[in-house]
Amino acid sequence: MEENENIEEKAEELKEEKVKKTAPANGMSFKSILGGEILANDFFRRQTKLMILIMVFILFYISNRYSCQQQMIEIDKLKQELIDIKYDALTRSSELMEKSRQSRIEEYIATQESELQTSTNPPYLIKK
Repeated sequence: MEENENIEEKAEELKEEKVKKTAPANGMSFKSILGGEILANDFFRRQTKLMILIMVFILFYISNRYSCQQQMIEIDKLKQELIDIKYDALTRSSELMEKSRQSRIEEYIATQESELQTSTNPPYLIKK
């Protein structure tokens, strides 16, 4: 009888082991995933460091992309500002050229009733 009891105990232990082995596979339901029971699974416990590393990389990727977009916006803004400044410099340069023409200067002097006159003699070249 003891042999029968031992055999029955071993059979029950084997059944319990089979149930334990099949329980996680059968226990993977939507409810267990939402409830967080999936994190208590042996696979996830062993891979915790890897999952943390992956999450850190994901956060780094997101922050890198965000900073890149901010820099691109800043570059576009500075390019537009540079174009505006170039056009302004070109406008001022043309205005200066217009005002510094000899004919304009002679007109200005004539309206101011100054005693200055345009020279009739060409300038002298001094050679060494």
